[in-house]
Amino acid sequence: MTTDFRERLAELRQAGQIDGLHAVAVVRDGQILLEHYGAGRDFSWGKPLGVVEFGPETLHDIRSVTKSVTALVYGIAMHDGLVPSPDEPLLRHFPQYPKLAADPARARLTVEHALTMSLGLQWREDLPYNSVANDEIAMEFARDRYRYILSRPIAEPPGTRWNYCGGATALLGRLIAEGTGRPLPQYAQVTLFDPLGIGDFEWMAGADKVASAASGLRLAPRDLARIGNLVLAEGVWDGHRIVTADWIRTMLEPRLQTEWGGQYGYQWYLESVAGHRLLAGMGNGGQRLFVLPGLNLAVAITAGNYDGPEQWRTPLTVLEHAILPAVG
Repeated sequence: MTTDFRERLAELRQAGQIDGLHAVAVVRDGQILLEHYGAGRDFSWGKPLGVVEFGPETLHDIRSVTKSVTALVYGIAMHDGLVPSPDEPLLRHFPQYPKLAADPARARLTVEHALTMSLGLQWREDLPYNSVANDEIAMEFARDRYRYILSRPIAEPPGTRWNYCGGATALLGRLIAEGTGRPLPQYAQVTLFDPLGIGDFEWMAGADKVASAASGLRLAPRDLARIGNLVLAEGVWDGHRIVTADWIRTMLEPRLQTEWGGQYGYQWYLESVAGHRLLAGMGNGGQRLFVLPGLNLAVAITAGNYDGPEQWRTPLTVLEHAILPAVG
């Protein structure tokens, strides 16, 4: 199996179909099934790292896969009674903005609208991430990131349409930090990473020292795959429950359609590939956490194709043409 996987990767690389691939880790039942580590130019949240030789313990930006991890942490905090349930009014938990809460249109916002990226507020992330015209970058430069998000012009009623929005995840991160009394990385470490045996991680923060719930996490691929394995096991790891099964099922329930036709749950993409149900966290540059329940597989892929128009090709090609044939 391993030889076939490596041969297929070599063929795809020679054909120029997996440019920028950094690492692959495939896990089944908590055990590494397939692995690949390469070398290439990399960045840490835009900061050049030069050419990196990747290995099993090398941390890598997972960019917006962070959103899917944040959703898991939110579920843990909700079970602990520390954050509001999805049906609760969102602005009730941001009392520092009474004028925004008094707006009847904004008063309709619920936590679920943040979980599903359907706030109905004007938000554009289809612009370069080195431009303040991109709302996520503008949010990072704003004096108050939460006021910036919640005061964006209203485009449509909440819950109407999925619109990619890192600001929605930032709101979830704030609810976790406020409810638990701990910064998001600290609460995630105690409740998720430590129980999974993930000892090494970084969580990048903005100029205001607030950890980015939307894109700041750096993990080794093996550890990212562990998180996928946790989802496969409906929240259980090594015989211990970390996340409730109810939250896993709720999080992965299809709720809205993405602009390319897939489905979206609570910060997770729900699609299919080669006839297999696919649950996914996706990040800029080709970062992926693929979970395939029918095959009992968790797949972590990291790559360096940041901001590329076809950055999606490398991880999907690796999955379809190297991993699935090897395990099938």
